[in-house]
Amino acid sequence: MHYIPVPRRIRNALLNPAWICFLWVGMTAGISMLATPVRFTAESITRPVALDVGRVVFAALNKAELLALVSLLIVVRLSGRSRVLWAFCGALTLIVVAQGAWLIPELAARTDVILAGGEPPPSGAHAIYSTLEVAKVALLMFLGFRSLAGRN
Repeated sequence: MHYIPVPRRIRNALLNPAWICFLWVGMTAGISMLATPVRFTAESITRPVALDVGRVVFAALNKAELLALVSLLIVVRLSGRSRVLWAFCGALTLIVVAQGAWLIPELAARTDVILAGGEPPPSGAHAIYSTLEVAKVALLMFLGFRSLAGRN
């Protein structure tokens, strides 16, 4: 097997956390901030169907975000910038874990009640989830631009 060297600029680009940050922002913005609100404006989709689709989509998004998070942690570590960027990665980790372990299951349970014909009691889970989504996008944008600027 022959070793094919990776050109330095490609290696440097792949070791810059910015590409993962901006890819992740695109996933989050596309699903959470665009597709989800639009889905509820479609006249042919009932509320239970929209909620059921949302439950599946957000569970898949959380899995994709876990993969993005692990990739980001690896790239930050390999980039040599981990000392400065680690706090931002820690905050992102807390958000993704809180959403996946607490909020998504709680919102899915609320969806189950609606699908069964009931109406769940009021909850602040949607507001907390949305706030964390905005914080996540802000952190990712800051981390991405800081990485592009080359500030360690």
